[in-house]
Amino acid sequence: MKNLTDSFVYLGHWPSAGSFGFNTDILATNPINLSVVLGVLIFFGKGVLNDLLDNRKQRILNTIRNSEELREGAIEQLENARARLRKVEMEADQFRVNGYSEIEREKLNLINSTYKTLQQLENYKNETIRFEEQRAINQVRQRVFQQALQGAIGTLNSCLSNELHLRTINANIGMFGTMKEITD
Repeated sequence: MKNLTDSFVYLGHWPSAGSFGFNTDILATNPINLSVVLGVLIFFGKGVLNDLLDNRKQRILNTIRNSEELREGAIEQLENARARLRKVEMEADQFRVNGYSEIEREKLNLINSTYKTLQQLENYKNETIRFEEQRAINQVRQRVFQQALQGAIGTLNSCLSNELHLRTINANIGMFGTMKEITD
């Protein structure tokens, strides 16, 4: 532990290259710290993320099933409408002399209303799916962020002891003192 603290002190005695340049100090650039935090996030967040996604998937599948049931109901309505259409066509043959154009208008209105109903149900299903997917994504993002933050705070609190904290502060004070003497 003392060697690690001493390495901080020795790094503080490196001469300054000026106000512009590359920082070659690996401890100042933090790639190791970032990789450890990312590894912890991936390790601990994967299970929770999978559970959240599985729950969300089940909800979306239930919504899709409900939409499919609505679609099947619409198809049944369409079949009923087609049966009524066939009936209307038979009546049209009987009443052709009295008003063929009126019957045709009724047939077209029936087909158009059924088609519009089917389109509305399909649009509702698609909107519901998009909404549920977006809501699931937002919930997962929020949970992952909260867990990552809690994991990072826990890691920092468990790794930083009072003695190491004081040595780091003293080393940084010495480094700033050296830098001030160089600049004066």
